[in-house]
Amino acid sequence: MDYVRFNVLKNEEGQGLVEYALIIVLVAIVVAAALGLMEEQITAIFANITTKLTPP
Repeated sequence: MDYVRFNVLKNEEGQGLVEYALIIVLVAIVVAAALGLMEEQITAIFANITTKLTPP
């Protein structure tokens, strides 16, 4: 009986790790998509910073 309880707990822990991994992957995809959509704005910001840091 104890073996069955341990086996069920072990499977639930594995399932939780998979769920966290899926959430992390989903967040990474959303961030990558957002950065892709904002690529021109980000490039302009860094170009502006580079221009201001360049000595005259």
